[in-house]
Amino acid sequence: MFFAVAAMMIAACTVTKNAEPEKNGAQQLKERLDSLRQKGYMFGHQDDPFYGLTWDYDRDSSDVKNVCGDYPAVMGFELGGIEMGDAKNLDSVPFTRMTEEIINHYTRGGIITISWHPRNPVTTIDGGGNAGQQFPAGSAWDLTDTTVVKNILPGGSQNEKFQVWMQRVSDFLATLKTADGKLIPVIFRPWHENTGSWFWWGEKFCTADEYKQLWNMLQDKLTQDGFDNLLWAYSPGMAPDLTEEKYLERYPGDDRISLVGIDGYQWGAKEDFVSQLDKNLQMLCQFAEKHGKVAALTECGLKNLTDSTWWTSTLKPVLDKYPISYFLVWRNYKKEWFGPSPSQPDAPYFRELYDAENTLFLKEIQ
Repeated sequence: MFFAVAAMMIAACTVTKNAEPEKNGAQQLKERLDSLRQKGYMFGHQDDPFYGLTWDYDRDSSDVKNVCGDYPAVMGFELGGIEMGDAKNLDSVPFTRMTEEIINHYTRGGIITISWHPRNPVTTIDGGGNAGQQFPAGSAWDLTDTTVVKNILPGGSQNEKFQVWMQRVSDFLATLKTADGKLIPVIFRPWHENTGSWFWWGEKFCTADEYKQLWNMLQDKLTQDGFDNLLWAYSPGMAPDLTEEKYLERYPGDDRISLVGIDGYQWGAKEDFVSQLDKNLQMLCQFAEKHGKVAALTECGLKNLTDSTWWTSTLKPVLDKYPISYFLVWRNYKKEWFGPSPSQPDAPYFRELYDAENTLFLKEIQ
């Protein structure tokens, strides 16, 4: 009897010892993205559930859903303004509503990505109250001071202020929980388009080492706060000279990044956009394979869809060539939009995109 009990105890201990530890939210999300890539690439839309070309804050509305009958697989959300303690973000979205819609989309089976365009901590005016003013003095686009990154790093004149700002981001992320208290997995994409120079963290305003210190400071803070649900995404802007060597200059490291992306918009001729996007995605996907990362077109679009056939004649033929996880178009606002709308002539072509077997929307990933 003694030997039988002892054998059972040893067996139980062996099972416990050899059992794999439970994967955290970020690891689970990465595996999901990798799995879904076998089916195709997902469509994403910024601020999708908040407003569209003809409506504002209607419940359960979406320009994408109103065109094709389905939600985007990926929804993008923006934290700019949270650092000031504002009630609304820089696009006038209430943060309480944002929390609600993130939980809603995750509960549906959707995927969440979050960006952060913090105000300029050197030139900004304390006190907040700038919701909806996207380009005021002190915004993320305020380049009047060229030493911001240096000043917010440890030992800098604005480090104490920025510590408070990072804590406010942490406090918001803590609200993103399921009904049973589990943190919602999120693709977190700070400090993007860093190889350009239109944000205060851009290439002309900090050295490569300072940029990496900035990245590490935020990532270390949120990791120490227990956010193992964040899948960290690195996404410079599309550029003619975005070689692998260029991509690596400010890359924080394989130990810190899970998703690699680029942001690429069509601002000029179709031919130039197609050529550049093709070259950039080829480099990106080769980089992702070599480094064991997920690749995505983390932002893209054609402002106001001036070519109604753009979805199927320009964008899709390029995306079809590469194993990306998703592409995300920017928000639909009344004066500037990047997604489809029932009221616009691109809607039939977007439905063609939706009907394609390799484009994934919410229903295909649930």
